Amino acid sequence: MELDDLSQSGIRRIADYSPYLDQLAGLAQQMGLRQRSNLTHVENALRRHWSLGQNSILSWAALDQSILILVVPHYAIAEYTSARDGSMPPRVSPRFITELISGDRQLSISQMQKVARLLDVEPTNIRLRVPLEGSDVETQIIEKMIRKYGINYVPSRAVTLFDIVGFSLLTPFEQMTQLNSLSYSLNSAHAKMLEADVNIDFARSSSGDGFYIWNRDEGLEASVNLYHFMHIVLADNAIAKSKSATKSVPRLRACFHVGSCYEFHQAEGLNPTTHDFIVGDVTIELARIIDAALPGQILVGDFMADIEIENDKGEITVHPNVDAVTFLQRAQGNLSRLSGIELSVNVLQQSNVT
Repeated sequence: MELDDLSQSGIRRIADYSPYLDQLAGLAQQMGLRQRSNLTHVENALRRHWSLGQNSILSWAALDQSILILVVPHYAIAEYTSARDGSMPPRVSPRFITELISGDRQLSISQMQKVARLLDVEPTNIRLRVPLEGSDVETQIIEKMIRKYGINYVPSRAVTLFDIVGFSLLTPFEQMTQLNSLSYSLNSAHAKMLEADVNIDFARSSSGDGFYIWNRDEGLEASVNLYHFMHIVLADNAIAKSKSATKSVPRLRACFHVGSCYEFHQAEGLNPTTHDFIVGDVTIELARIIDAALPGQILVGDFMADIEIENDKGEITVHPNVDAVTFLQRAQGNLSRLSGIELSVNVLQQSNVT
């Protein structure tokens, strides 16, 4: 069956499959059935307005019986900051757009009206089945939904890059087997960290010769966990490499850096499943650093970053100007949490990952 053979209702059924709320089951379980149904309705409406990436959703505001969202074409974000007709100044400054797509996306009604007027966009109203409760969990879920269907600027994101040495010299079959081996090491390391009660929600994006890996969670602890995750992946790879007599297991080099980036999501055709992508200063710097890395070597960038730390009460404290040395000292401080992790038949000792 061709795409042209699908009716609009058929396409809509495909797009409405597997609501994003299912991926937030841990949060959604804290809500009643009516509110879960209400948020599923919101998520389906957001996906329709997103239109498989044709549009980007910038912000939202809560009303009594509905929510307002700002929807713009995906190309409009760049046009807002570009000179118009060669002589007229940009509609808004790049800083304004950066602040709009950073952090929380919820606006007050007055803020929504001001932003809509500046961007010359009419807010879209989504009617709700029941009024919002206004709880922290409910707001957090809507925030995650809005961010999924828009572009997000993250001023400080820890990212690691795994690069397969000599990848271009391999046959296509060898390239496939080595990428598959690296993918297994990533998944295995993730499982081992979860078993040790070290939380990491990692995402990956292909670099061609390997993967960019980052933690979807933000903050100092999330960045430290990613740093440890990198070492466990390399340890798992080294064990597999020592047992393999063929070229099925890659020889790796890796680097770690903290910097700014833009995050966005893409759909595979009509498939509602989305994949994360990042691009920005942090990926540019990682690509530069990895060129200087030797096989088997780990390089850490010379970064200076503001890192947020959230306490048990949900209060966020910003630690400004955290440099690479301070970060590594913090990472060494909780290294004992990983001692005893079993990789294949080997037990990870503290000295192996320092």
